[in-house]
Amino acid sequence: MTSVDLTGRVAIVTGSTAGLGARFAHVLADAGATVVVTGRRTERIEEVVDAISRRGGSAHGVRLDVADPASVESCLTEVTERLGAPRILINNAGIPDAQRAHKMPLELVDAVLDTNIRGPWLMATGVARRLIVAETPGRIVNISSMAAYHYAGNGAALYATTKAALSRMTEALAVEWARNLINVNAIAPGVFESEMTDGMLERVGDIAPGFPRKRLGVPEQLDSTLLYLVSDASEAVTGTVIKIDDGQLPR
Repeated sequence: MTSVDLTGRVAIVTGSTAGLGARFAHVLADAGATVVVTGRRTERIEEVVDAISRRGGSAHGVRLDVADPASVESCLTEVTERLGAPRILINNAGIPDAQRAHKMPLELVDAVLDTNIRGPWLMATGVARRLIVAETPGRIVNISSMAAYHYAGNGAALYATTKAALSRMTEALAVEWARNLINVNAIAPGVFESEMTDGMLERVGDIAPGFPRKRLGVPEQLDSTLLYLVSDASEAVTGTVIKIDDGQLPR
């Protein structure tokens, strides 16, 4: 893991009660950040906060449903009042669709759009608003997906669409806030071991043999890129989407 010192910086990680989000929370805490663990499952929030604390890190838990604008505003207000304006935001929360596009009920369409697009937008703009008022630089990292660039027709068309939008949102907001020293970048993982991937593999079976390296990615392979994008080392890097897929997919 890259040696990065984030001491004194508050970092919010959305969807950090499991999977990649929980990993990101631990990595940032290990680097010295005060991490805000968020999610809809209160008991899981407490578990992650306790685990970080046992490792000597600093963590606070705040319930957050990114699909609910009131919940977003409440979370950001609580964090700012308790800890100060967050210098780091990891927009990780997301949900799959797992259905054919023409069969998706409107409720699922709305849920995917609200969670994968509107939620990250509201979180990013809410954090940026506070940083601009405080005249403080910041780092926003959106977790996109290689599905934004390659879709094989496997029942995730809306998910792929939302991740493409998230990548473009990264580029646009980077331009918007460059003058405010707020860097906005994204990571686009391929198929990594996670709670979401487990559900997909249950439906489609083991896909690792079809990849050039015959394996899935593991979460720790994202650590160094995450730390780079939130650190001072990436001061001039903004509006960039870094693809990390172990060579799984075509370009």
